[in-house]
Amino acid sequence: MNAPEPSLSHLAEVVPPLEQIVVACAIAQSQRIGAQPLIRGLDDAAFAALCARCLPGVPLTNGRSASAPFDEFDELFALLCEHASPRDELSVWIAAAIATAAQRDEHLWQDMGLPSRRELSAILNLRFPSLAALNDRDMKWKKFFYRQLCLRAEVPICKSPNCADCSDLAVCFGPED
Repeated sequence: MNAPEPSLSHLAEVVPPLEQIVVACAIAQSQRIGAQPLIRGLDDAAFAALCARCLPGVPLTNGRSASAPFDEFDELFALLCEHASPRDELSVWIAAAIATAAQRDEHLWQDMGLPSRRELSAILNLRFPSLAALNDRDMKWKKFFYRQLCLRAEVPICKSPNCADCSDLAVCFGPED
């Protein structure tokens, strides 16, 4: 006997609201700007599973692109996955959405289509707490991620030995309106 299809209310229990909002916004933003794939790093089966779990009844395809791959997607995706907690499928999907959006030009929360930086910070603290904790001075998330990647690669990127003395302080820590 086959198990019944889960109801929408059951899916809401499986995928907490914050995670649903983040995934839905990331996909909607990608569709709005015509990005292909909508979320990089997920094969067709993983993308279909993500949509079935987080956006039931919404017919989407991830698409493919013949264009060059994003420069730092793999490194950022790996960094996020290393800090995922719990290390489950949903964290991997969210890491892929964040790493995809990070390749765009606006603030990360805007690139993900989120209402504000607050939702981005909340999901990072919830799903990637050890990484989020390293951002103890509230640096802009995209700047923070790229700083982490440069530190890992032992590539100096900063003009100054510490943030307090840097001429780019406002660029890294200023408001994100």
